[in-house]
Amino acid sequence: MRWVALTAVAPVAWGTNYFVTHEFLPADRPLYGAALRALPAGLVLLALRRQRPRGAWWWRSAVLGLLNMSVFFVLVYAASQVLPTSVASTVMAVSPLTMMLMAWPLVSERPRTAHLTGAAIGLGGVCLMLLTGAEGASVPGVLASAAAMLVSSFGHILAKRWSAGADVLASTAWQLAAGGLFLLPVAAAVEGPPPALSTPALLAFGYVALVATALAFAAWFTGLRHLPAGTVGLIGLLNPVTGVLLGTTVAGEVLTVQQLTGLGLALVGVVLSQPKRAGGRDCSQAPPHPVSDECPARAPSTPVR
Repeated sequence: MRWVALTAVAPVAWGTNYFVTHEFLPADRPLYGAALRALPAGLVLLALRRQRPRGAWWWRSAVLGLLNMSVFFVLVYAASQVLPTSVASTVMAVSPLTMMLMAWPLVSERPRTAHLTGAAIGLGGVCLMLLTGAEGASVPGVLASAAAMLVSSFGHILAKRWSAGADVLASTAWQLAAGGLFLLPVAAAVEGPPPALSTPALLAFGYVALVATALAFAAWFTGLRHLPAGTVGLIGLLNPVTGVLLGTTVAGEVLTVQQLTGLGLALVGVVLSQPKRAGGRDCSQAPPHPVSDECPARAPSTPVR
């Protein structure tokens, strides 16, 4: 359960990121916005864990940085600027099912009944929160959120597949730094000089880089290292829950009965993702490989990674 609690830090922080981006960051600079989110976060983590990539991690860091940071951050930034906070965050709740389907062929994690049930219930909650007929749910914004969800789901499963033997903080730092370095020349070519930032915008970028990026991704990739992708994906439902609550309590967005019902279903999906205790049916029926922290090893002398 400690890995569940640590992993939950990430979606909660990401849920707040939608509000901060929408309210305080420049709307017409998604490339610079993504670069200023990724590169400082990567440098902070590199200062904490001074390790260079080794072997295949040179090109893996580039691939994961491009998927998980560069493309994902630009799409999320763009969606956050054109969608209400609640709508922008709820689209990402489709990622649990996407991650489960991708994890099956890529990391040999067959979806479990509880995970599939939680994903279906959570997806139903997303539909209730989205299909309200409320203004502001623009098609380009929803498409940007959906594309961000697909890109990040694939990137996160790749990170889980390649995680063996790599330090979590160091590999996260390499991805963030690579993603930021990819974005800077593109931003300069497309968007011109860096934007002039006010004090609130600078503080907002500091929060986004340190909390919603460095801390959040370190917690998320740690969770992927120790938990099945299905469990981690369902914990990600806390992202839309946080976004909706922020949108209603801080941004003044109206929460209807239909959205409230959807919010409850999303929380049910999170509950269904919780690991079973030793001796539970899921653990006894789990395949012997790969071993995860969700089902403890039978022999205490066998190390669990």
